[in-house]
Amino acid sequence: MKRNYSTGTTDAVIFFTGKEVEKTPAYGLDTLFVTGVQPIDDVKQALAKTTYEINHIFFGANHSFNPNTKDEWDQWDQLIMHFLENGYLCSLDIPITKAEDFHESSLCSYSFFIPQVRISLPYMQLWNYNTMIKFDDKGFDKTNPGVWCHSLHDLKDRKKFTSWHEYKNDKIIK
Repeated sequence: MKRNYSTGTTDAVIFFTGKEVEKTPAYGLDTLFVTGVQPIDDVKQALAKTTYEINHIFFGANHSFNPNTKDEWDQWDQLIMHFLENGYLCSLDIPITKAEDFHESSLCSYSFFIPQVRISLPYMQLWNYNTMIKFDDKGFDKTNPGVWCHSLHDLKDRKKFTSWHEYKNDKIIK
């Protein structure tokens, strides 16, 4: 994903800082954003290079969380758990395609962990007023007690919206 920073447009950024602008429990916090699985020491060095105290780390930045093997899943778990166990509030951007396998991890047992399940829905503004979003199961009565249906119109609450322009103040860590 290309991001337009003051130093130019790039898709090779690994670490950057900024305020958390998405309306999550970490909203407004000074945040270190981490793209891909990085060595723990590299993340620590990036934290040390910031000019303010970081209490929140956003992992999987730029849609980079995409483990396919057990080893890749383990690398993500070990990285994030290290920082959770050291008192950091940690978020992870999880594509819906990884949601079912995600629960093999123990990350959700940490109270400082914010799983952010990403569901892409292009052209949201074109759906009509009656559009519903259904949170279903993988089959009838398989893993959930039922289904939840929400009005797309209600989900588009302005208090929960983050405009693309709010992402432009991030700063790349060299």
